[in-house]
Amino acid sequence: MMTDIEIAREAKMEHILKIAQKLGLGENDVECYGKYKAKLAPSAWEGRAATGKLILVTAITPTPAGEGKTTTTIGLADALSRIGKRAVVALREPSLGPVFGVKGGAAGGGYAQVVPMEEINLHFTGDFHAVGAANNLLAAMLDNHIFQGNELGIDPEHITWKRCVDMNDRQLRYLQDGLGGPKSGVPRKDGFDITVASEIMAVLCLATSLSDLKERLARLVVGYNKGGMPVTAGDLKAVGAMAALLKDAMKPNLVQTLEGTPALVHGGPFANIAHGCNSVIATKAAQRLGDYVVTEAGFGADLGAEKFFDIKCRAAGLRPSAAVVVATVRALKMHGGLAKEDLGREDAEALERGLPNLLRHISNIRNVFGLPAVVALNRFPTDTDAEIALVIRRCRELGAKVCLSTVWAEGGKGGVELAEEVVRLCEEENDFRFCYDERLPIKEKIHAVVTRVYGGDGAVYTPEAEEEISRLEALGFGHAPVCIAKTQYSFSDDATKLGAPNGFTVTVRSVKVSAGAGFVVVYTGNIMTMPGLPKHPAAENIDVDEAGNITGLF
Repeated sequence: MMTDIEIAREAKMEHILKIAQKLGLGENDVECYGKYKAKLAPSAWEGRAATGKLILVTAITPTPAGEGKTTTTIGLADALSRIGKRAVVALREPSLGPVFGVKGGAAGGGYAQVVPMEEINLHFTGDFHAVGAANNLLAAMLDNHIFQGNELGIDPEHITWKRCVDMNDRQLRYLQDGLGGPKSGVPRKDGFDITVASEIMAVLCLATSLSDLKERLARLVVGYNKGGMPVTAGDLKAVGAMAALLKDAMKPNLVQTLEGTPALVHGGPFANIAHGCNSVIATKAAQRLGDYVVTEAGFGADLGAEKFFDIKCRAAGLRPSAAVVVATVRALKMHGGLAKEDLGREDAEALERGLPNLLRHISNIRNVFGLPAVVALNRFPTDTDAEIALVIRRCRELGAKVCLSTVWAEGGKGGVELAEEVVRLCEEENDFRFCYDERLPIKEKIHAVVTRVYGGDGAVYTPEAEEEISRLEALGFGHAPVCIAKTQYSFSDDATKLGAPNGFTVTVRSVKVSAGAGFVVVYTGNIMTMPGLPKHPAAENIDVDEAGNITGLF
């Protein structure tokens, strides 16, 4: 059996200009980065109507058994192309942190991939580096302002802006910098976030134009002065230089699937510590260039999908047509308490115990957000007919159809049934809505997500969180959506609570405004904005030979 990277390397890619032609674009609409990558110029989508149906692919709560959400997203787009639909896939860019950490490559898998796989996973067109440079320029200008006399009266004890790097590096979470004497800066506590958790990544993904980007950058809160008032990037006169670093990163990246379906891969905020969706610009461009746009949101539907709906769709005025919930029998059995090494044997009881996780996600999509949903069940060779029948029966009781998917092994051919069901659902009337009214106080919005989406009893707050919420509401930030940062491994903020737990509360330990992005970040449990590497990181298995061929990148 070939690995993902071997399959990708054997693919016969079309020149990127031919992919652009499938979207009705000419040479002047794209800026080529070699033969197989390009950025879209604004002329590619300006003046076109956004008529494409928007389909969100989400998933059950992730497990080490794997679900295959990105693979399903790509395979579905290829399947739509196979049945004669003009499809475009819109994805996030992979972060180097997970690539070298636990997950390895993040460009799909098997015969449902976006290519060139190695380049997409490693550096790509440099967007993440631009985000990191803009983030760290602002940090440097902030510290320089304090060093040069601190005209704005910034309180070094209340600086909220961190530096960032696109790598899992727990050593950088908490630092003391500015050491070495008077010429080496002002000593203070500091730290790093991973680049995908930077607010600039969120701003890049929510901005609709360069002018909107600059307005959002100007609102970035870097800290507070000694009177307790926010200090912004605009106050530091950093906006123009930051925008100059980001001007090319604003343009969506065009690549292709293994079957030649156009793919826009752009932006990459994490879903457990940010809002987890590709850029608004890429999504809107795709809706103007295709009849069906297949996109995804990170991790399970309680994280990525909720933020896709409540943050991205609200901010951009998007109205999705349908949702796909990805699941596997293996992962559901793991939610039912079965050990990973035992997942290959039939166990209807474990599957029955784990099924409530899938059913709650389906119910949330349908009943909380008002969208029609279909289940994509990625089939594994070890799945038995009895297990599959059980999933189909339990989902049918909830009114949701299950489509078996074999896109990993067969590409678009293995997703035709799913594509046909998605087309049918897109023609249905839906009652798309948000989980909460953004005008509610911060605590009421948090309560709505915890009770309506997570299935919990509510939230409890540390004294620090209580104080921060009061301050943010007094400063006028109370009417922003909430972006809840929590573990991806459970509906709760406790990663050990699998399945569909009830009777729990979520602990809010701190709150921070992301004024440029336009939401309030709510930190729960022990969530970190700088992940660490595992004991045996994926980086240990990655290598390159004398011919430049990369191995080990999944």
